[in-house]
Amino acid sequence: MNRFFTLFLICTVPALPGSAFAKEKVVRVFILAGQSNMEGHGRIAGEQKGTLETVSRDPATASRYRHLHRNGKWITRKDVWITWLDRKGKLGVGGWAAKGAIGPELGFGWMVGDFLDDPVLLLKFGPGGTSLAGPWRPPSSGPHPGGKPRGDDIGSQYDYLIASVKQRMVNLATEFPELADHRPQLAGFGWHQGWNDGCSKPDCLEYETNLAHFIRDVRKALNSPGLPFVIAGSGFGGWEQKIDRRLMIMKAQEAIAKHDEFKGDTRYVETRSFFRDGPVSPRPIRYHWCCNAESYWLIGEGMGRAMVELLGGPKAPPNAAGP
Repeated sequence: MNRFFTLFLICTVPALPGSAFAKEKVVRVFILAGQSNMEGHGRIAGEQKGTLETVSRDPATASRYRHLHRNGKWITRKDVWITWLDRKGKLGVGGWAAKGAIGPELGFGWMVGDFLDDPVLLLKFGPGGTSLAGPWRPPSSGPHPGGKPRGDDIGSQYDYLIASVKQRMVNLATEFPELADHRPQLAGFGWHQGWNDGCSKPDCLEYETNLAHFIRDVRKALNSPGLPFVIAGSGFGGWEQKIDRRLMIMKAQEAIAKHDEFKGDTRYVETRSFFRDGPVSPRPIRYHWCCNAESYWLIGEGMGRAMVELLGGPKAPPNAAGP
């Protein structure tokens, strides 16, 4: 046989299942981290305004949540997995946040799951009451200004996240047998945090520097230069927020995405328009977004859209720049 014809056949014969030419199976891994608002406190059940049940029935908002339920039951996705604390399974409504609640994982997982052909795995971390200046402090930020050494209160959550992500990437087949034939690929990082730093003026003043170090250190520690990074603003109080410390945190979070080194791979998601105050929410707890499920859905959805854009998908809708 003519050698050029033989070469043509080798190059044009389609890959067969199980052959050396078969497409590698990949699971896209996203890290979601922060404090109690990454944990999530958006109430699912109840007749109060702002629960997921209520907004799913309200004619003014129902269309946004139609895809979450069928025949009176909440849907569980078959292509998006999640770990949270000691739990692991498939993403659905409830079970992956505070009791009876949702967090940003729901909207985020739905957006990236719909965009990607590969299955998705969310690694979620959201311990309450943790600051970027303290437990989340990255190594490059150096010692805490208060003189506290790195340990239980300084850098412990950062260290735990890095160690846990590495372990789960290695142990994927053990923790998720259904994904045993997939190679894990770290695909992005979502950050929603800021309340505790906003309680301290010194922590506010170093927040931008700490967050820049955090992004750099995470990428270096996980050997993922340019890892797409999405920051959801700490928008408690909405556009009427006047407390200078709260505004400082939001300004610092927004500024990070404008740094020259982060412009192409980092996005800030403005969240102030997602705030729903006490009278139209399950509970008047502003630091938990008043436990409003719609707020948590919109935050996660906004983060997901920004991540999809960074992954090469459609440009995310512009963030609201005012009330």
